[in-house]
Amino acid sequence: MQDDHKKQQEDMKKHLEEKLYSRNFTKFGLDMNPVVSIIAGLIILGFSMYALSDLDRANKVFDAIKTFIVSKGSWLFILSSNFFIITCLFFAFSRLGSVKIGGVHAEPEFSNFAWYSMLISAGMGIGLMFWAVGEPLYHAVDTPPIFESNNSVTQAMSTTFFHWGVHPWGIYALLSLALSFFAYNKGLPLSLRSVFYPILKDRIFGVIGDIIDVLAVVACLFGLATSLGLGAQQINSGLNYLTGIDISVTVQVILIAIITFMATLSVVSGIDKGVKFLSELNIKIAFVFMVAVLFLGPTLYILKVFANSLGLYFNDFIKSSFFISLNDSTWQGDWSIFYLSWWISWSPFVGMFIARVSKGRTVREFVLAVLIVPSLLSFIWLSVFGGTAIHINNITDGNLFQVVNDNLPIALFEMINNLNIPLISGVIKVILSLLGTVLVISFFVTSSDSGSLVVDNITSGGKLDSPVPQRVFWACMEGLVAAILLLIGGKKALSALQTAVISTGLPFAIILTMISIMLFESVHHSYKKQTNIKRIREIKKYYKKVIESNEKDKE
Repeated sequence: MQDDHKKQQEDMKKHLEEKLYSRNFTKFGLDMNPVVSIIAGLIILGFSMYALSDLDRANKVFDAIKTFIVSKGSWLFILSSNFFIITCLFFAFSRLGSVKIGGVHAEPEFSNFAWYSMLISAGMGIGLMFWAVGEPLYHAVDTPPIFESNNSVTQAMSTTFFHWGVHPWGIYALLSLALSFFAYNKGLPLSLRSVFYPILKDRIFGVIGDIIDVLAVVACLFGLATSLGLGAQQINSGLNYLTGIDISVTVQVILIAIITFMATLSVVSGIDKGVKFLSELNIKIAFVFMVAVLFLGPTLYILKVFANSLGLYFNDFIKSSFFISLNDSTWQGDWSIFYLSWWISWSPFVGMFIARVSKGRTVREFVLAVLIVPSLLSFIWLSVFGGTAIHINNITDGNLFQVVNDNLPIALFEMINNLNIPLISGVIKVILSLLGTVLVISFFVTSSDSGSLVVDNITSGGKLDSPVPQRVFWACMEGLVAAILLLIGGKKALSALQTAVISTGLPFAIILTMISIMLFESVHHSYKKQTNIKRIREIKKYYKKVIESNEKDKE
């Protein structure tokens, strides 16, 4: 029976691959779905031409769309994000948690350390570098309406935890679980279209599937290009502090070219070498950097902020998670809804990457690891850098906030510059700034290479090992979009692109809700199959022992 089940899976996989890959273009060293690739490319080109032809008009249009989404859809973002967390917890703590991704015999491809490293690096490592200083400062100055406390610092940090903790990782966990399950348990391609197989069946290999994958490619590329542009500005700020190099668009475009080149090398090396190596390196450098700031900064203050903020976060979690502003929604729109829509629109990229590296884990192990480990590490990171920034701001009468408010990309380096370090403080500050700059570059390279691999997977119809020239093409395309936007439109172009990406969050929230329902039915079906296989295995073991025992008795 077990052999029959395996044969059925292999036959099904072969049938599905033939249906999808028969449409691929396989000349000139390429292996891609031409419909998805060409249409996605045209949309990216068309959007860029429209935005750059009149940036002021484009920003007004996208801002109007964003305002409409925030004012009319805030309830949907809040309720759906909580629904995703509840769904994930159900999968983790119900009997379905015992289902193994990839089948009963599947084993993890990566060690736990490598796995966690890739989760964090791809998920939000670069975002934490950019916002860890700035966001807690903003909330400490402008009191948020959630996580009520008599202490503004604790309230500010708990709010930051809310934006970077369980809620975004719940979104990632749900989609990545769906993608990995349908790819490794059902033999479908590792592509967004596959999660709709329960309702669309073979139609996912036609026009409807192409539309789904086009949306995923556009969201991924636009999100990556935006992050690459913003990251180039932060790296430029670090180099300005270290070497005095000018902060300019030209320098930032050169930085994008360098990062893209490094990402291309990593992409060519593959996920088990380049991406894995860089992800592990990121975590090691980040740990050294964080510990250095913890002990060189206000250590006791940071520990108190972490403990108090974590307590408030858990105490007010349910109330704050379901908070929807009844009157003025400006704060919630600028912060909570902005983040939720960004995480949802970013989820096809992060979800695809997490799915790619998670074969062999049980559903319970997968969900709890994705929800808890990155969230807890993010809380520690935010407490160290955010707590240090707030402390410095308090003792300098708000000077740090003024600098950060005027130029957010320099926030991290301005905080380091204001650390009160005795003796050779100048040398230590330069070393810390150098570490920070290296870490920003490393996180950006990891985001870029993992993003390129994801886009490549989608455009090749879900193939995990596509031709090297194709991987190089998408890595270069991503950097090219960011560079062109910076060259022609600067910050305005990046702002327009960011707003456009956020606008995709609303339809994706609805899609994710549908996915969770389809996933439940499919996992429940696999639970029954895997349970039967385990029972057969136990029965075989039992009879084997009985036969061996009888043979011994005869002797």
